[in-house]
Amino acid sequence: MGSDSSSKNRWLIAASAMLIHISIGSVYAYSVYQNPIQQSQGWSIAAVTAAFTVAIFTLGLSTAILGRYVERYGPRVSGFVAASTYGTGTALAGVAVDMGSHVAFLLTYGVLAGIGLGIGYITPISTLVKWFPDRRGLATGLAVMGFGAGALVTGPVANALIGVVGIPSTFYILGVAYFLAMAAGASYLQKPPEGWQPGGLDLDEGDGNTRMGVRVESDLQQLTASEAIRTPQFYLVWVIVFINISAGIMLLSVASNMTQAVTGASAAVAATVVGFIGVFNGAGRIVWSSLSDYLGRTRTYAIFFTIQIVAFLALPRVTTLPLFAGITFLIITCYGGGFACLPAYLADLFGTQELGAIHGYALTAWSLAGVAGPTLVSRIVEATGSYRLSFYVVSGALFIGLLSVGLLRWRVGVVRNAQLEMTPHAGLEP
Repeated sequence: MGSDSSSKNRWLIAASAMLIHISIGSVYAYSVYQNPIQQSQGWSIAAVTAAFTVAIFTLGLSTAILGRYVERYGPRVSGFVAASTYGTGTALAGVAVDMGSHVAFLLTYGVLAGIGLGIGYITPISTLVKWFPDRRGLATGLAVMGFGAGALVTGPVANALIGVVGIPSTFYILGVAYFLAMAAGASYLQKPPEGWQPGGLDLDEGDGNTRMGVRVESDLQQLTASEAIRTPQFYLVWVIVFINISAGIMLLSVASNMTQAVTGASAAVAATVVGFIGVFNGAGRIVWSSLSDYLGRTRTYAIFFTIQIVAFLALPRVTTLPLFAGITFLIITCYGGGFACLPAYLADLFGTQELGAIHGYALTAWSLAGVAGPTLVSRIVEATGSYRLSFYVVSGALFIGLLSVGLLRWRVGVVRNAQLEMTPHAGLEP
């Protein structure tokens, strides 16, 4: 395995994970490239946007297919693979632009870099959960916050580079930078030793054990990925994730236009609102995931859906910009928080034995939600000329999500009771 993993500093492991996620999170800054590419290549805005759509779809698909690879070969090898594919895909996207080939651009930025996105997303998270059994939410929240914040770093840098060196060279420079940053992060990643626990913490206690006031979640079960996806719990989680992401990404896809249409704000003011959405997306990831360590993951997701049901029902009645923006920011914190709490929730439910693979399967919900959310709102607006109906439809979907949380809580109770019949120390309700 290389160096002795027991000598690793788990907070440096977290920093390494953030380095990888900040790099791949640059995909959220893709809009910076849209106008320059459209103007220089003559491609339609739909053609330019297609590369982003393909990248996100490939992300979800690759996590499902390659999750077992991450578990088999470990975080260091898979981290280097992620660095190679994402960095190379980004750099080759510059070649595609220089050639003027849209197909090559889809294959490089969309498919090759998208594979790097998928592997790079799940690799650090499955490792972090093992290093932070006492702070699962906080640890994964830090990494996933890096993904949300990646656009804040790449956006201004890419914009400046385009103005100085042009689009192809911008992709060359950023591709190399991403590879170096991700390779540096991957070089420190390593699983903890078998049976490792933080000092002073006994995770074998299943009676509500806490450490420094933090609720410790004993794993409900230790399942392989094949076993996990045969349980009702997995599909309830999938539905919960799909609905939560669909609601948030629906807002993200039309945030600027919707803000202008509903409140009458100017394009410049709407752009400012969009910028703050990125801030609240990142903040929600770390705040909600940290709170979930105290509240438990089931309660946290129930709070997400309750907040969003009320928020989406209120939006059609709001016309003032500050209140509309505030409600939108609140919804986006739940969107980001849902991403951040997911790995910890899966670990609570299925254990950490093959968490990377299980996480990969669950993230297929992201791929489909990335299509469902924007398609839903665009179809409704085209048919009615208003966003009002889309708010009500999403509220109904969120209610189904809340019911799914209740069903999952009931199902967890069934599993726990079955365990109690076999052992006096069953896992906690997550």
